[in-house]
Amino acid sequence: MTTDLSPGPAAGSSPASAPVTGAEQKPKKPKPPLVLSQRDHAIRGVVGIAAALLLSFAFNLIVFSHLQYFAAQQQLRDRFSAELAEGVAPVSEGDFNSVLLSDGDPVTLLDIPSIGLRTVVVEGSSGGVTSNGPGHRRDTVLPGQAGVSIIMGRASAYGAPFSKIKDLRPGDTFTAITGQGEHVYSVIGVRYQKDPTPTTPQTGESRLILETARTSMPYVPTGVIRVDARLVSDVQDTGARQTTPATLPPSHRAMATDTSTVWALVFALQALIVLEVALVWSVRRVGARRAWAVFVPIALLITFIVTDQVMRLLPNLL
Repeated sequence: MTTDLSPGPAAGSSPASAPVTGAEQKPKKPKPPLVLSQRDHAIRGVVGIAAALLLSFAFNLIVFSHLQYFAAQQQLRDRFSAELAEGVAPVSEGDFNSVLLSDGDPVTLLDIPSIGLRTVVVEGSSGGVTSNGPGHRRDTVLPGQAGVSIIMGRASAYGAPFSKIKDLRPGDTFTAITGQGEHVYSVIGVRYQKDPTPTTPQTGESRLILETARTSMPYVPTGVIRVDARLVSDVQDTGARQTTPATLPPSHRAMATDTSTVWALVFALQALIVLEVALVWSVRRVGARRAWAVFVPIALLITFIVTDQVMRLLPNLL
């Protein structure tokens, strides 16, 4: 009797499957392309532009505003240093030719070592001015002069130069350099809106008030912080002032907004509406990809202009 030694099927293997006929190999039908209506394209465009506006505003507020401040400060520092060296730095509301200083002209170099602050102070205190540096309120004297001087600075945006003034303690000293030399101040104290105001300075005495926004969290103002300081060096003569508390524009007061360029915001918003209409029309004519490739750079530029103008409507101490 003979034994069949030919190898059999491996354990666990299944017999060969029967060939699959063509009828059983049914190809999957491709899904029909999604066709958006003109209304759908309009909604998509509005949502896209709204998202771009929000992202642009956040980038402008958190990143670009600080870069703008540091670039402006470098230019102001170079200009003010040259004016000090030439002896033509302002000592009043006018320049050495008695021409009224423009908003944004440098008037003081403020140095507060205890909080690591060294910044150029500019004339004027509207939101557009304080984006470049702390602003000197026009209806007050310059630092070092007899009377009360007020300097207003940002707490969160545009470099946030005054974000740490709340950490100043009574007795801390700092300096302010003007066209009349270096002036040394000693901190009296920090106060909030409901705190009592220090006694009125005596005749011939010099006081300096630093103002900024009080924030519960970054970029959320809840009030005003003020730091009072008295001059401990020699008092200088008071320069001429054309602006008075009665004639000071409302946009230059604490926590005010600057609406002087709101017309630019209106035109920018109109440009966004025109862009949206043109985008919807182009999508129907040349397709979504080509339309978005053309309109995205334009939309980014216009949204940046819009958010820059919205930034000017923020409080001047934020």
